Amino acid sequence: MTEAISDAYGRGRPEHRGERSPGFADLRRVGLNPDFWYPVARSGKVRRGQVIAASFAGERIALYRGRSGAVHALEDRCAHRQVPLSMGVVEGELLRCCYHAWAYRGDGRISQIPYLSKGDARPPRGVRGYPLREAYGLVFVFPGDPQKAAITPLPELPAFGSPGYRTMTFSRTVRCHYSFMHENLLDMNHQFLHRGVVGRLHPELLEYRTDERSVEAKYLFTHAGGKRNRGAGLLAGEGIGGSGSPDVMTIRTDYPYQTLDLVPENAERPAFRLWTAYVPEDAEQRRCHAYGLLMIEKPGIPGALHLAWPLIKRFAERVFAEDRMAVEAEQRAWDEQGGDRNHEVFPLILDVREVLRTNGVPLRPRVSACGDG
Repeated sequence: MTEAISDAYGRGRPEHRGERSPGFADLRRVGLNPDFWYPVARSGKVRRGQVIAASFAGERIALYRGRSGAVHALEDRCAHRQVPLSMGVVEGELLRCCYHAWAYRGDGRISQIPYLSKGDARPPRGVRGYPLREAYGLVFVFPGDPQKAAITPLPELPAFGSPGYRTMTFSRTVRCHYSFMHENLLDMNHQFLHRGVVGRLHPELLEYRTDERSVEAKYLFTHAGGKRNRGAGLLAGEGIGGSGSPDVMTIRTDYPYQTLDLVPENAERPAFRLWTAYVPEDAEQRRCHAYGLLMIEKPGIPGALHLAWPLIKRFAERVFAEDRMAVEAEQRAWDEQGGDRNHEVFPLILDVREVLRTNGVPLRPRVSACGDG
């Protein structure tokens, strides 16, 4: 595997063809590779004896938790009349369709058709069952080749559950292609957008490195004045200008996930660590669900983080709302213009686009309903 290490001006980075040249794939038409573990719900939303609807890139999924506490993921349609199984009823470890009461096991096989006798012919197959794992307070499914599920690891989050950190979980739908989210977090030059909550921040790109599956950028942050939200300092352990000292922020797209670590000057470990996944909901992948785990270091004073929690949460929600406003505006422009007219000049973003493009998959053509022109 090759790796390019670049300075702030992109020296050392591989050359790119023009993104608008003939034959160059529009990234916004590239689908997320399904051969990874993706969160599709918070664990707390899937209660024992209940079923909920989820989705991945237009594939509707029914999640239910059986009597044993295990969660199962099935294709969200009954094999009989295609009625969504997410409208069904959980009985023990079975999921029963609400229409004709066909019952399914957790692997999708038909367990019972109540009105048939033993000798009557039955459908040879039920519905698709998805490999599923629960971790980090989230329900992960593997929507790709099930043969690859056992050899594909979940993301590793050592700070989650650590006694030194407390985790804040975010789960929001954003109306944009997932690639806009990767670009937004990696390109810290957009801090002007957040001037009302962080003041005037100066991000300096120190270096970045890239290979076939990842891009990692390291920034030095200094505060250049202006009013700063109290929650920003509490989140960063009074870093990001709170002490007048610079802080180092490392952001990494490691396909298909993204992470961010903030280390205040002279600190031994990050003041906070963020892990995110952007899971497409619709078949055209113009809408994604952002799952974020924000792991915040506990200060030395017992109970201090508990008191600061509402301020930190309010700050994080406001920053996310501003970012969502921007990326959704980017998606609207793409929709209105019928394609990507970006004039990107930042080498880092050109590289992350290449990572997302080469690791992604072609979007499946939309199936038209009968009678569509």
